[in-house]
Amino acid sequence: MSVRKLKPITPGQRFRVVNGFDAITTDKPEKSLLAPKKRSGGRNSQGKMTMRYKGGGHKRKYRIIDFKRCKHGIPAEVKTIEYDPNRSAFIALLNYQDGEKRYVIAQNGLQVGQNIVSGNEGIAPEIGNAMPLSQIPLGTIISCVELRPGQGAVMARSAGAFAQLMARDGKFATIKLPSGETRLVLANCMATIGVVSNSDHQLLVSGKAGRTRWLGRRPRTRPVVMNPVDHPMGGGEGKSSGGHPRSRNGIPAKGYRTRSKTKASNKYIVERRKK
Repeated sequence: MSVRKLKPITPGQRFRVVNGFDAITTDKPEKSLLAPKKRSGGRNSQGKMTMRYKGGGHKRKYRIIDFKRCKHGIPAEVKTIEYDPNRSAFIALLNYQDGEKRYVIAQNGLQVGQNIVSGNEGIAPEIGNAMPLSQIPLGTIISCVELRPGQGAVMARSAGAFAQLMARDGKFATIKLPSGETRLVLANCMATIGVVSNSDHQLLVSGKAGRTRWLGRRPRTRPVVMNPVDHPMGGGEGKSSGGHPRSRNGIPAKGYRTRSKTKASNKYIVERRKK
């Protein structure tokens, strides 16, 4: 894992920091696991813009990822580590012993030729293996955690993310999430051992506005430069506008808690994330 700082032979490359892609072993995806990816450009079925600052971007194919890891007890060999344009983490192509191929989120340290497996019992807690929280030793660093059994991984999936298994009590396990929140999760939910790959992703610098356009993001207008009719923070003479930071519809930002006090899952949260 490394990053490269480019030589400033153009203005756009002066501050550019790119991924070294040391871990990537191929640039050709598995065709049987590709699907078309439709883009809406932020428009609804009537063609009206309902989401601002979206549109354009390079055309992409979706890689079908196995978040459930439901082929229990069948070892799989890591064939390649690949770049995925739809997510910050790298992905790994698995060749199962029964001949099936699947993509999974790659963990740091996962090597080509390595065998990994998922299952309920008799599985070693090694990098890349997926197992229920009830079978994982306490204190283990995990990622790709399910919230409901059989749902598929929903937490700690982005580059460099990880959670930690803190305790177990009855049918619940206590895990510390990347946000700092400590939460109860059913112990029969699956999780993968290890930290998600591409942890250098946070060090990248795009270098120019055009690269953000390639990702499908259009220029964003700051609220303080809008008129009062457009945003609560707009208006004012010169640079005197602003006021209390808030969203377009008036909800305060920067520290204001919007989570419902009557939400059903509140009883599973042991400690809220830090402000």
